[in-house]
Amino acid sequence: MRVERTQHICVPFRLSTHAEPETFRWFTAERRAYDRKVEMAITSKTANKTERKAQGLAKGPDATAQPNLILTDDDIHLFGTGMWQRAWEKMGAHKDVQDNSEGWLFRVWAPQVSSVHVVGDFNDWDPKATPLTRAANSDIWETFVPGLEQGSLYKYVIETDAGELLWKADPFGFYAETCPGTASKLWDLGGYTWKDATWLNRRAERDIMKSPLNIYEVHLGSWKRHGNEPQGEPREDGTWPGPGDPFPAQRGTYYTYDDLSDELVAYVKKMGYTHIEVMPLSEHPFDGSWGYQATGYFAATSRYGTPQQLMHFVDACHKAGIGVILDWVPGGFCANAEGLATFNGHMLFEREIHPNWGTHKFDFSRPEVRSFLVSNVLFWIEQFHVDGIRMDGVSSMLYLNFGVDNPADKKFNKYGTEEDLDASAFIRQVNCAVGKEFPDVMMIAEESTAWPLVTYPAEDGGLGFHLKWDMGWMNDTLHYMQCDFPWRPGNHNLLTFSIMYAFSENFVLPLSHDEVVNGKCSLIGRMPGDDWRRFAGLRTLAFYQMTHPGAKLSFMGDEIGQQIEWRYYESIEWFLAKDFDATHGAQQRFIEALNHFYAKQRGLWQNAYTEQGFEWIDADNSEQSIVSFVRHGDKPADDLLILINFDPASYETYRVGTPREGDWELVFNTDDPTFGGSGFPVVDMASSKPEPWNMRDNSIEIAVPGLAGLVYRRRRTSSYKPPKVAKKQQTSNHAAKDESEPVAKAKAAPKPRTSRAK
Repeated sequence: MRVERTQHICVPFRLSTHAEPETFRWFTAERRAYDRKVEMAITSKTANKTERKAQGLAKGPDATAQPNLILTDDDIHLFGTGMWQRAWEKMGAHKDVQDNSEGWLFRVWAPQVSSVHVVGDFNDWDPKATPLTRAANSDIWETFVPGLEQGSLYKYVIETDAGELLWKADPFGFYAETCPGTASKLWDLGGYTWKDATWLNRRAERDIMKSPLNIYEVHLGSWKRHGNEPQGEPREDGTWPGPGDPFPAQRGTYYTYDDLSDELVAYVKKMGYTHIEVMPLSEHPFDGSWGYQATGYFAATSRYGTPQQLMHFVDACHKAGIGVILDWVPGGFCANAEGLATFNGHMLFEREIHPNWGTHKFDFSRPEVRSFLVSNVLFWIEQFHVDGIRMDGVSSMLYLNFGVDNPADKKFNKYGTEEDLDASAFIRQVNCAVGKEFPDVMMIAEESTAWPLVTYPAEDGGLGFHLKWDMGWMNDTLHYMQCDFPWRPGNHNLLTFSIMYAFSENFVLPLSHDEVVNGKCSLIGRMPGDDWRRFAGLRTLAFYQMTHPGAKLSFMGDEIGQQIEWRYYESIEWFLAKDFDATHGAQQRFIEALNHFYAKQRGLWQNAYTEQGFEWIDADNSEQSIVSFVRHGDKPADDLLILINFDPASYETYRVGTPREGDWELVFNTDDPTFGGSGFPVVDMASSKPEPWNMRDNSIEIAVPGLAGLVYRRRRTSSYKPPKVAKKQQTSNHAAKDESEPVAKAKAAPKPRTSRAK
């Protein structure tokens, strides 16, 4: 990805050339004032650097043989100002050698507490056996314990100012006990040899905004499983909890990271996706949270293996040419007692409890919390080589009253509005930090409101993301696709409205896990009609998503037309594609072909985020539920003429305007029998005629199948030759006839042939 550097501290890469709106000039002034404040703070700490070196480092276990583990004055200062971006390198538990003894060094942040002890297998979980001491009179506590082995379980015992003992997992722990256990595990992240240098070099040169981006969203725990036997204990009547129960029985056992390195990577490569987006991997106690309620932000969940095995999974993806995007949840965390919740007996990491979800919302005004979270996002990028971060729940962070229904409970900022200024400043800080350290890593926002300038640079008043989920497109499109066919003409604007704002941000078109859970039905379950029409509708939906401007995201299982909603406790129903080849298997073949077609067609992604990449041919044919448009690449030869019929009626003749004259070749047809289509006869090569249509000088006449999409590409100069006049006295009659034909066709709708029904 190419970036534009500026002189500001932590100012992110430019993602667009949009001018700075007047309404956001106030932020630029505040941002610059903040930058100056940070510069002054750093200057004040570095001006006497030589003197501080002479005085020595912060007091602590200075006998360490690992200088990189020594906690310095600068570390403590940066942590307390929200600017320590690599806190994981010294906080938590690390292998160390002190006074010629091998052991582990423990550090934890716990202000306003009476004492802190570390407990574990090594001291029989005695809450008074191994105390920690304050480092340099800070709120960071530390101790060294010799003789410990990797894999040992441990927790911190926090004695609050009220005398209560709180047993807590390590906020910076790198590994954790598998649920239902809640302890942290001593774990060294070293020892893995990465083999993805070629991938990382290519990533550094790659322009994200000019490259294909087709994301396969995956929940690692339910993509595939070993077996289908219920796990745990049955009810008293011998049955097992299932759909509808709050705690359904797990079916089968998890695939490990190593299993996924083989099967998932090979599958995604075969299917033609460019990236895998992994749902949250931070340690979490409840499978039903899908990973969105974490207790261990620095611990890759142990459900699927060790941190090094996760590294191997990412490495395998990169070897196969597949990028990895991680779902990251900075909006809130799990309320369980062993986690971050009321860590010192009071709200420390959090400010309040989310009114809808019950999670604890991070306090972005606290500098130490910002240091914790910024360090966390950089940790995942650096230690696990992920290629992108999808920030979850951005809307819930940006608004003080998100989810608040009672007017009496509403809060307002210093300007009298509902925006959370601390949250927006934190988001900019995260994006700036990533942009500075890893400018080739994508930052993606799940933001569902009309907050402006989400994908604009921070110095222009933006939030600094690369991309934003287009929730409006998703809602409108699914609403339209659920309409029965007679009602679609009246809802035609749902198809076309998205282009009105498509280039105001850099959008991802998401058909995510959220759309196939909680009673919403599977995607194919939303399609009207009989089985043939439902599968044809599903193909049309995927084709519309793939040809619409923006990046693409689809959820696992959608590619086979899974009939039931996603269930986190069991595998995707892969048997459907094998046992029902003519329908589910054909749908899988269609998605594979569509993905590979998208990756090869520059017209679909070179200008996916700019107005230059899209041109309507006909947006207004609501009567027949047909739209046509052109997708432009950087070169005219890459242009694609696209037509989509959202109605079952097929047409033997249908005239459509072309962006220029030429012979237009059919390069993709969703109605191909290989994909389960009807095989309705279509024109493989259409020569344009100089007959005005759709406000274009040239047009072609083609056949259009029902519930299908077609793509034509110009191959050469038009082969059309106007008919020669045989005799001079007949010239006027022939001319009159020729001139009347376009008029007659303009007045007459294309002739309907059939309404497809099986």
